[in-house]
Amino acid sequence: MKDTLLVVDDMEINRDILENIFSDSYKIIKAENGIEAVAMLKKHKDNICALLLDIFMPEMDGFGVLEFMHEANLNKIIPTVLITGDTSNEVKQKGYSMGVSDVIEKPFDSQIVKTRINNIVELYLHKNGLEDLVLEQTRKIMLQAEKIRKTNRNLWDTLGAIVEFRNHESGMHIYRVREFTRVLLSTVAANYSEYGLTDELIDAMAFASVMHDVGKISISDTILLKPGRLTDEEFEIMKTHTTKGSEIIDAVCNTDDELYFKYGREIARSHHERYDGRGYPDGLKGDDIPIAAQIVSIADVYDALVSRRVYKPPFTPSEAFRMICNGECGQFNPKIVDCLRLARPKFEELAERLK
Repeated sequence: MKDTLLVVDDMEINRDILENIFSDSYKIIKAENGIEAVAMLKKHKDNICALLLDIFMPEMDGFGVLEFMHEANLNKIIPTVLITGDTSNEVKQKGYSMGVSDVIEKPFDSQIVKTRINNIVELYLHKNGLEDLVLEQTRKIMLQAEKIRKTNRNLWDTLGAIVEFRNHESGMHIYRVREFTRVLLSTVAANYSEYGLTDELIDAMAFASVMHDVGKISISDTILLKPGRLTDEEFEIMKTHTTKGSEIIDAVCNTDDELYFKYGREIARSHHERYDGRGYPDGLKGDDIPIAAQIVSIADVYDALVSRRVYKPPFTPSEAFRMICNGECGQFNPKIVDCLRLARPKFEELAERLK
């Protein structure tokens, strides 16, 4: 509770007069020079509602106190009123430039002083109260946003795990793809600033990557689990998992969490596009393919190569790396392939650790 008035004046009679004026409204603490004032500000800053400050004092003058308050950011929470016998514009202008709320000239009328100080105190208390309210509301909004983000992450992990269960996989595929994606995103961010990959975007894209195959929920088991090569007709049906995935995300994801929604939809729809325009479903080419989808595409292919599938045994990490770099798995963005080369040790460590 801010209920204390600090009175600073080298003349005892002035301190006593001001104490007498305000003692019925505030607790009064007094200092006879700037050094004492600074010590009291440090000790009582949480309780001081206003500072009544003389200018010309021994040891440290009023302007020295104002400099301390500015450095300590106390001028933002404690209003200061200069009470001075110097009526020059120079003194007033300097005081206002240093953040004082008012300048009252000596000799002063006690009723006028009391009214002006009370008004300033009420104004600051109201202002600080509004700032506290804004901070509290901001905190609540951030907590709510984090709650939404956590809910969406859990939902997406669950949907991704359902897809893996239908694939007769352990569920580790989506988590490996997420970690491969995060490593590759970080490497691209460090080497190609033109993609604007901040830490926030990397985190959002990595978590959104778990939704890359969510559209496979709509594919029948006879096609999804077929051990041999798909017929042309079956492959056309399998390709629809990209558009179905984006539709599922549109239907079930909370749009208040814009980043995850945006990247999840882009990744689900476009992770089978190819840099030369020969991918699906939209035949996008080059950087018309969203960067998140480009990176998840490589992460997904790498993990598919090093993992056992119903239709093939696993390749070694070195074989998988060679196949991607040589274009045996389709054409990828050369910049991202360069980053894959840089990230190769981390990819191989993750592949071993997350078997």
